Amino acid sequence: MTTTPAPATGATFAEPGATPLALLLLGREADTASERGVDCPGDLPAASDPDLVARAAAAKAKLGDKVFILGHHYQRDEVIQFADVTGDSFKLARDAAARPEAEYIVFCGVHFMAESADILTTERQQVVLPDLAAGCSMADMATAEQVAECWDQLVDAGVADSVVPVAYMNSSADIKAFTGRHGGTICTSSNAKRALEWAFEQGEKVLFLPDQHLGRNTAVRDMGLSLDDCVVYNPHKPNGGLTAEELRAAKMILWRGHCSVHGRFSLDSVNEVRERVPGVTVLVHPECKHEVVEAADMVGSTEYIIKALDAAEPGSKWAIGTELNLVRRLANAHPDKEIVFLDRSVCFCSTMNRIDLPHLVWALESLADGRVPNVITVDPETEKFAKLALDQMLALP
Repeated sequence: MTTTPAPATGATFAEPGATPLALLLLGREADTASERGVDCPGDLPAASDPDLVARAAAAKAKLGDKVFILGHHYQRDEVIQFADVTGDSFKLARDAAARPEAEYIVFCGVHFMAESADILTTERQQVVLPDLAAGCSMADMATAEQVAECWDQLVDAGVADSVVPVAYMNSSADIKAFTGRHGGTICTSSNAKRALEWAFEQGEKVLFLPDQHLGRNTAVRDMGLSLDDCVVYNPHKPNGGLTAEELRAAKMILWRGHCSVHGRFSLDSVNEVRERVPGVTVLVHPECKHEVVEAADMVGSTEYIIKALDAAEPGSKWAIGTELNLVRRLANAHPDKEIVFLDRSVCFCSTMNRIDLPHLVWALESLADGRVPNVITVDPETEKFAKLALDQMLALP
């Protein structure tokens, strides 16, 4: 086990150990169950080359107000240092929309986030994703064709008229558009309860996609539904693996999707950290499995986790169940608190880490030279209905 260099006060962050399936920081290896990546385009120095920092700063300075760089909380520090704003996916998309003077929005995140930024920004603005391989395994677990088949099943079961779709922000533009076409709304991990409350005011059932865990945790933990009220639709099984009777009886129809990072945390992880760190407070993201959320002391979105650590008492002990880049950053920002990763294994988001310094430099230097690479564009029809669903979320009480 190694340790990250400590802040001046002497606190250290214990780095989790590598495993055969580790998602390593520089993307040199990958989780075989996760997304595939591509090599960085162009002839650029390695990420460790200090010349890259100067090149990124020079290209950004040359572009001036023409470029606005967004950095998701799960990005590595070498990228975050150049972000004009940081945040979760929806906060960043809204921040982009609030900067209409910027011609180029460079989104250091993943594909669905860049799509949302394109939907919410003006036609004259162009959204750039430094690496097109930066996707999201959860978003890829629900395709437009699969969701259309699911809706046909609901029609055949005679329940479609009473079903309101709620799509998690972590979904493709196609899925957001489907949600808009069928009178539904988008949600984030912060407002999922409000979204579900609204949906149940509109209909009797909710189709929640693509993250089954956020849907289940919100329905059961926050709204008082039972696990028996929830069924899981598996797009890889005939009829989703559900009978018409099960669809009629369910209140929550959960899509069989999950986050490949948060889905790794287990009940054993929680029990082990309580033995390892006496007096620890376990704080996890609601994308974790239901048994993990039930065993935790606190549950909340990325922004909630950050605010909880900011407000925590000096000397307090915390085990955080979310992406490792953020946990490490929080530990280094709060040397007066003991902050550990919930699991002993490395757990980076493999596709978030595709946006490294070489890709960012390549994107910025291309823009500075008058070339616009990797533009993310949502077609007008998809944008129209996706924006309906996003606007409905913004209108939630």
